[in-house]
Amino acid sequence: MTTTKSKSKSKTTHRPVEKNGVEYIYYPEFNLPQTEEHLWGSQRDEIDVAEYHLLPQVEDGTAPPTAQRTTLSAPEERVLFMRYNYAKFRHAQALGRKTGRRSQRRQRDIRRWQRRADRTRETIVHANLPLVPSMARRSNIPGVEFTELISEGYMAVLRCVEKFDVSRGYKFSTYACRSILSCFYRLASKSQTYRKHVPCQFEIEMEQSDFPERRHDDQRETAVDTVRRVLKHNLGDLSDAESRVIQRRFPIVGHEKRHTLAEVGREVGLSNERVRQIERQGLAKIREAVNDDLAA
Repeated sequence: MTTTKSKSKSKTTHRPVEKNGVEYIYYPEFNLPQTEEHLWGSQRDEIDVAEYHLLPQVEDGTAPPTAQRTTLSAPEERVLFMRYNYAKFRHAQALGRKTGRRSQRRQRDIRRWQRRADRTRETIVHANLPLVPSMARRSNIPGVEFTELISEGYMAVLRCVEKFDVSRGYKFSTYACRSILSCFYRLASKSQTYRKHVPCQFEIEMEQSDFPERRHDDQRETAVDTVRRVLKHNLGDLSDAESRVIQRRFPIVGHEKRHTLAEVGREVGLSNERVRQIERQGLAKIREAVNDDLAA
């Protein structure tokens, strides 16, 4: 019986717990007084990784030179995840501490452990995000843009950091790769379903609205109707010469063709310059009458 219990205990895994709004993986050694010194003491080893730049654009499945993979050894990875979850454990404790008022010490503890958790998480993420473009190139997922795979893969890595239990003995990349692949296949399935319902590709030309053109045509028709009414009823008080010149030059009332200045001049027996003057005077009267009509 004792042997059976010890075996079952050795297979125990740690699941995420949530306390005071903070989710973390709990380990029993977090309650030991020496844990803080071991993980965050002055003698701790600093673990730095190169900053990973998210790919702004990836063409033809080729990652730019800046996306260089930065690996962590198994001991370094274990230390980082223990530090990360311990920092969140202490952050949750500080948030739940019962005090008569928000003491400065409590606020300092909250900020300190939150900063430590954020910095450690950033280190873990930068060390493992290069997994995504590498797997996206090898996966050959049909019907999905490479950049979509990259975006979804990055989100999968971020989720895995919160759920990974380092006590299981395998590396984070083993756990994350399965999640990234699952994410890729879910995305492919959604894409296939979408294509069944929307078989044609998006055409931006088909989505452009013709409202400006229709509004311009409507305004033009309204203006032409107003001018016709002004000319028909002589609302601009045009003289006979002005009315005759305007109707020959701009035949919007009838269906005649437009006459040139020379043609109108020969018809009315005036020079081209005089016809131009009469035209300008008539147009000014029509413009004033149209404005008065629209303002009424």
